Amino acid sequence: MNLSTIQTPGVYIQELNAFPNSVVGVATAVPAFIGYTPQASYEGKSYTNVPVRISSFSDFITYFCLPSPPTPANSSKQYSPEYYLIQQKSQPAKGDYIMNAGAYYSIVPDPHTIYYLYNSVRIFYENGGGDAYIVSVGTYGPPSRKPMTPGTPVINPNIMLNDLQTGLAALLTTQEPTMYICPEATLLSLENNATLMQNMLNQAAGMQTAVCLFDIIGGNTPDPLLYEQDIDAFRMNTGTKGLSYGIAYYPFLRTSVMQSTDIDYTNLFGGDLSQLEPIINPASAYDPTIAAILANIQNPDSGFTIAQHNSALINASPIYSLIINHVLSDVNILPPSGAMAGVITTTDNEYGPWKAPANTSIIGVTSLTIPLSDSQQGLLNVTVSGKSINVLRVFNGLGILVWGARTLDGNSQDFKYIQVRRTLIFLEQSCKLAAQAYVFQPNTQNTWEAVKSMISSFLTSIWQQGGLQGATPGDAFSVACGLGTTMTAEDLLNGYMIVTVKVSLVHPAEFIVLTFHQQMATPSS
Repeated sequence: MNLSTIQTPGVYIQELNAFPNSVVGVATAVPAFIGYTPQASYEGKSYTNVPVRISSFSDFITYFCLPSPPTPANSSKQYSPEYYLIQQKSQPAKGDYIMNAGAYYSIVPDPHTIYYLYNSVRIFYENGGGDAYIVSVGTYGPPSRKPMTPGTPVINPNIMLNDLQTGLAALLTTQEPTMYICPEATLLSLENNATLMQNMLNQAAGMQTAVCLFDIIGGNTPDPLLYEQDIDAFRMNTGTKGLSYGIAYYPFLRTSVMQSTDIDYTNLFGGDLSQLEPIINPASAYDPTIAAILANIQNPDSGFTIAQHNSALINASPIYSLIINHVLSDVNILPPSGAMAGVITTTDNEYGPWKAPANTSIIGVTSLTIPLSDSQQGLLNVTVSGKSINVLRVFNGLGILVWGARTLDGNSQDFKYIQVRRTLIFLEQSCKLAAQAYVFQPNTQNTWEAVKSMISSFLTSIWQQGGLQGATPGDAFSVACGLGTTMTAEDLLNGYMIVTVKVSLVHPAEFIVLTFHQQMATPSS
């Protein structure tokens, strides 16, 4: 209230702030998923390449999934990969297969129909996910109606590098996401995957608000002897910039996200029963019950749903049931980034970003595509290049655990651990947003002391929560701002107020060494 403007006699009230400005911690676990969705429109509005904030899987369904028809019709499939059975002359050396009537059949997908984002979002919420952003770069492309060659890498030509890069660029105007995740990046070629990963790291380093969770090509079907070639290719393709903002996990997960009701005969041979029938009902072992079911399926007036036909086939044909189980197992192999985003969210909610998202289990995971030992992990965790890979491990009696907490900048003493990089992002962005209240304030001692007090109070609360190490707040951090300490007279003339913050971040006990000595027996007194 300006007293000089008061002209009328009376009583006036002037409210004064009792408390100074404070720092409010920013959200630390908000992943941004980039990829293809069943649909990308809602209520007539397109959401292609538009970052949409969701808080639950129901929100994801609302914006990005196909509407479900009313009962008793079959629910629409949000993700419907297509698989083929190819007869082989001998037992396949690679890939999934079954044996039927003395013949081997490789089970391979139409690569044009393989996508990961939908199920990655599902397993993210199974593992405690909360707020997230979805950047849909488009809907699923058309199937090719052709199987891939057995044993070759899965590359989906419908997934375009330019689409994913456009979706990534859409996040340049969104500050809230703290993790960039692109599960379908592993469905690109090695060259395109390299370009995308380097762009993600460059954007994360430029914005300084998010880290990138990477999956490794080949992690879905690793060769027990040659898997290190996939690791080497990944390390070569991530470049050298922004490595402290990159986090990689290996191998892929065998999950239970998709259930038996999600896969049926429409997922086999593109729904062509003429190719399925010779396998499940050959002339040499003709079964009239199976024949009748197949005939009913092709009769549009049968009065039965796809689910009912599928259930009948499973009960009538053991080989059909076996095929469905194998396909279900294959479609449930997922890159670990989505699940790890949920694990990180849960860890942040329970402790904070300063707690390593490791030595914890993953919900919805039944097994791994390859089990690794201590010696094998050692080659991935500590390397000459410093590009550490965090391994998911199977431990007897404990289950599947996240057994690593390093960034791709493993040779850096400052940022080789995930929680150090993420905690620093949290502190920097929280203080940055709070300090905006002082932009254009007088660059004087009073303002300097107010900023120092505000940041010191915030860091004290973080220290009390265990986010900074030290016996006292003075050991854990220091905040300096003033003429002659952080600024010169020229800085003041140029409008700079420079605040220097030093923090002592928490590092994990990654290697615990127990020292045992044998003590000689001594006579009792």
